[in-house]
Amino acid sequence: MQGIQSISPRAYAALDATTCPILIDVREPWEFDIAHVDGAQLKPLGQIRDWAATLNKDTPYIIMCHHGGRSMSACQFLSQIGIKNVTNLDGGIDEWSLSVDPKIQRY
Repeated sequence: MQGIQSISPRAYAALDATTCPILIDVREPWEFDIAHVDGAQLKPLGQIRDWAATLNKDTPYIIMCHHGGRSMSACQFLSQIGIKNVTNLDGGIDEWSLSVDPKIQRY
């Protein structure tokens, strides 16, 4: 979708932890249990209508999933409801495991 920014896992990992956007993982709890990025907030995509209303519209968020498709859908939805500072994590947890932290299990 035009207008949705993206960031690579390496670029996100290089951000200053004290000022980087909030990382939201939209996968299912069982997926999060297998592999996740420390500090990510689990908010499943299937419940987005519930949790989206709790987000601050002025806060920057990075959205992730397994490969990047569900997170892009979440970014689109969030953008449509007025949360403009959303960024998709390219390649999701799978790419994170490949390029940032190989100790994270791939599935």
